[in-house]
Amino acid sequence: MSRIASFAVLLAILLVIAVLFYKVMADFLLPMFLAVLLVVIFRPLHTWCVGKCGGRERLAAGLTTAGIVLIVLLPLLGIVFQAAVEGVRVYERFHDGPGGAAQLRRSPRTPAPVEVAGDRPPRDDASLADAMVDVAALADQIVAVGQRVGLELSAEDIERTIRMRVREWLGPVALSSARFTGNLILGIAVMVLSLYYFLADGPWMVGKVMALSPLDDRYETQLINEFTQISRAVVLATLLSALVQGSLAGIGFYFAGVKAVFLLTVMAMLFAMVPFVGTTIIWVPVCLWLYFIDQRPVAAIGLAVYCGAIVAAADNVIKPLVLHGRSNLHPLLALLSVIGGVQALGPIGIFVGPMVVVFLHALLNMFHGELESLGQKEGEPGAKPSAAAGGP
Repeated sequence: MSRIASFAVLLAILLVIAVLFYKVMADFLLPMFLAVLLVVIFRPLHTWCVGKCGGRERLAAGLTTAGIVLIVLLPLLGIVFQAAVEGVRVYERFHDGPGGAAQLRRSPRTPAPVEVAGDRPPRDDASLADAMVDVAALADQIVAVGQRVGLELSAEDIERTIRMRVREWLGPVALSSARFTGNLILGIAVMVLSLYYFLADGPWMVGKVMALSPLDDRYETQLINEFTQISRAVVLATLLSALVQGSLAGIGFYFAGVKAVFLLTVMAMLFAMVPFVGTTIIWVPVCLWLYFIDQRPVAAIGLAVYCGAIVAAADNVIKPLVLHGRSNLHPLLALLSVIGGVQALGPIGIFVGPMVVVFLHALLNMFHGELESLGQKEGEPGAKPSAAAGGP
């Protein structure tokens, strides 16, 4: 009885410490998880570095980490930083001036693009000198386009809606940029440090976890192998396809003369990870903007043909080359796993969602195989009764 009580107390202490450990490490779990994914993806590179370094694991880990930072992380951070700057600039340009909603009140006018003195609300010319978009002029153009197709629109309502939507989308990033930057720097530092130690001491860490786990060693090995294959299949294919599609779309935006190229490129990369949606949700509105708002039909049609033929087709080329049949996730499950993952975990859910679905499928296959193995052992036709049971 005393041993059972001791075990119960030990279990309670373990649970309390586990909860405290989670609270302490919660903010670092995402960077560490990303480091694990990078270790899995770049394991062949690390193995090559180990061979070139004569088996010195820590030196090879340092070189691999430096290579990943220089080749992958720094260019991506540069693009994301420039996109964030453009996003903040867009937010500031669309944000209401000191007059607030009063500035949006304007006298009735025709939707013609001719501007009459006193017809516009007062503006701060200094803050709008390099504005990407004149919101009021944009509202007039939308009204004009609406009249062509038989829609009666209000320029004042359109301008108010545009400003409100931009504040909703970009406001949180713009208003909390300092905190976001600090968390980003800390997260990157933790990820890089974790990446080095996972590369240098990864096998030792895995061995310690396997020694402490009550699960059978063969199941642990199988789960590790499944995680490695799933990570490379799902994450590498998704990331590589998104990077290529976003970069190709950004090239098209640049040559089409679209402003905020970096912001649109990052958005294209992000949406490229969503099944069925893809980069179409970015380049189609851009083409419509060029055609109806900028009045550049040649650029709009050229960009649409380029994106439809090159950007959209890149996904169908890259993923089959990377996957090689290693991940047969149904398209419906792929879409729902991404949407559900983002809702539950935020942006990282784009990767975690499909991985959870595929990993669950692997676990169910393992469980099914174990049940079949147990059934075969219990019902083997060649099993002989024991001598104690009166057998010959």
